[in-house]
Amino acid sequence: MKPIISIAGREIGANQAPYIIAELSANHNGKLETALKIIEEAKKAGADAIKLQTYTADTITLDCDSEEFQIHGGLWDGKTLYQLYKEAHMPWDWHAPLFQHARKLGITIFSSPFDNTAVDLLESLNAPAYKIASFEAVDLPLIKYVASTGKPMIISTGMADAEEIQEAIDAAREGGCKELAILHCVSGYPAPSEDYNLRIIPDMMDRFGLITGLSDHTLDNTTAIASVVLGASIIEKHFTLDRSGGGPDDSFSLEPAELAALCRDSRTAWAALGKIDYGRKSSEQANAKFRRSLYFVKDLKAGETITTDAVRSVRPGFGLEPKYLESIIGKRTRTDIKRNKPVNMSDCL
Repeated sequence: MKPIISIAGREIGANQAPYIIAELSANHNGKLETALKIIEEAKKAGADAIKLQTYTADTITLDCDSEEFQIHGGLWDGKTLYQLYKEAHMPWDWHAPLFQHARKLGITIFSSPFDNTAVDLLESLNAPAYKIASFEAVDLPLIKYVASTGKPMIISTGMADAEEIQEAIDAAREGGCKELAILHCVSGYPAPSEDYNLRIIPDMMDRFGLITGLSDHTLDNTTAIASVVLGASIIEKHFTLDRSGGGPDDSFSLEPAELAALCRDSRTAWAALGKIDYGRKSSEQANAKFRRSLYFVKDLKAGETITTDAVRSVRPGFGLEPKYLESIIGKRTRTDIKRNKPVNMSDCL
């Protein structure tokens, strides 16, 4: 039986359309009004959920500028980890109004906690689920603490090998998590599509026996749509109002029209998968009469021999199927035949 989990009453699994998570991340750019607007636009686009990140600079790193805390290259070149997270973090006093706003709009909201105090805050807001970020997939004590809430959990697996993924799964199970999903992820920002190796998704499904999805950091929707065909049941993409907004995550995030396209096209791809069915489809019924069949193409008298120049395989399909052509050649006609008449077995002696 294929696994199923449920978040806020929405079933997630192979027999359901992909669950689309819009990751707000740091795209609020320091303004609560922007965060509220992002939630509104995610709802309009058709996303199932909006996701936050719950940390402060002090709960995720140390205020230290030694070499190991420096970022070299990429989007955040020249910053220390503390500087980046101080700029990017979601103020904790914003969480209550954001949860309230999402619930008023009817879009599910949950978050990625980065330490136990973040879990406690989110529990006070009755978060319906939790997401473990790729960088925290090795923090087994945090995973166990999240699992102890009894809520559904999604674990991103960027940078993790098969052994580390299994360890994270085991920690979640040991902590009491009953509803668990994992996301294939490449922790590059942005990540090139060729790094994604999407063929790993069905292997992950078989290997770990869990609902599997994709956390996608590519710059368009192609990789995400392709993942649906390979079995992804969850798609997570960073979401912003304006990719040129200048925030830490803006440049690799989807804008509203792109998120709407992802929601539409991923569900179309899922619906197109359908089931194994060699029968005639409903949309084909009206056209079946235009398939090829056998027609007389000359007048024949009763008792006359049917020759190869008297019959052709043509459209439409009201005569005998073309596979019977050889079996009627050489037979005699039962009655007079007019050209352009469909061939039937009853015409032949």
